[in-house]
Amino acid sequence: MNTTPHPLAVRQPGEAETLHTESVTMRLLIDAEQAHGTASTLEVTMDRGADGAAPHFHTLSDELFYVADGELQLMAGDRIVTVGAGGVAVVPKTTVHAFGAAPGHGARILIALMPGVQRFGYFRLLERIARGEATLDELAASQDEYDNHFVDAPRWWQERNAQRR
Repeated sequence: MNTTPHPLAVRQPGEAETLHTESVTMRLLIDAEQAHGTASTLEVTMDRGADGAAPHFHTLSDELFYVADGELQLMAGDRIVTVGAGGVAVVPKTTVHAFGAAPGHGARILIALMPGVQRFGYFRLLERIARGEATLDELAASQDEYDNHFVDAPRWWQERNAQRR
């Protein structure tokens, strides 16, 4: 007897679409459609001290960050924390957050948005921006579609820039 509400969603290692910016690699794992709305997942690998995401919030989903390797610097609300390999953090929806590899460290993280939102188009847009094929205006116009709402968070940038000196 099948007691699950929907079929299993699986992405084998060689099946994930891989995207790149200058210092970040994103492996698109399972998006909301494949997970029947339960989650959207990707793996992000950041070079030493690389920025991952500018300050933003989501209105529909909580966001889980699992640090597989390295160290992640994460802003959530008024807190900035560093999470080491094997650590995890969950940012509640509507909480302003940002992340990047901790200064002097790289990081490989798993990100899961729960419930899921179709987000792979957003990451493809980021790659097109990095290649000069799309604009920041297009990114701004996509905020509602991908539930990724950018905000100003000067403290995050002050902290990131101070640690780069």
